[in-house]
Amino acid sequence: MSDFSIKPVLTGERVVLRPFADEDVAVFLEALTDPEMARLTGSPADGWPGEERTRAWYATRNAQDDRLDLAVVDRAGGACVGEVVLNEWDPGNRSCNFRTLLAAAGRDRGLGTEAVRLIVGYGFEQLGLHRISLEVYAHNPRARRVYEKVGFVAEGVLRQVLRDGDGWVDATVMSILAPEWAAHRGRPGATSG
Repeated sequence: MSDFSIKPVLTGERVVLRPFADEDVAVFLEALTDPEMARLTGSPADGWPGEERTRAWYATRNAQDDRLDLAVVDRAGGACVGEVVLNEWDPGNRSCNFRTLLAAAGRDRGLGTEAVRLIVGYGFEQLGLHRISLEVYAHNPRARRVYEKVGFVAEGVLRQVLRDGDGWVDATVMSILAPEWAAHRGRPGATSG
């Protein structure tokens, strides 16, 4: 059933998802040190592990057999603009977590939406997953809109889970199930005909 050791190449109209290459790390380093990205993802801007450890970590992603990490490549220019990840695999329940990271060059052009559709479709159609879930912070409405466009459904709110300056931020737990995906293929509300 699930075989996370296979690292596919998934091609859409705007993006290609592929295994990581050494040159992709520069994009991830840029995104990981971007203060806006750190805030939106809840990552400490000053807490990233440094270039050497980041390169070493990404160098091992293609060898993992319990998760799927793929680079998001903009087909228009051929540049890596981020990553999509299926992780925290629970084989008994055929479920996993989803996360994504897009550098500034990959935002606001529909690349993220297509990348999410591609990897979620692969998760259900090729890996045999039943459930894919995620958490999105309340101060990241752009990401939530992408997830809703693809068919993720809000399940509940984790209250005040993230410190943001002097305040606190909620996170919404969202998921999509295999029968939902089968019904709309990542386009809920679309009419057929």
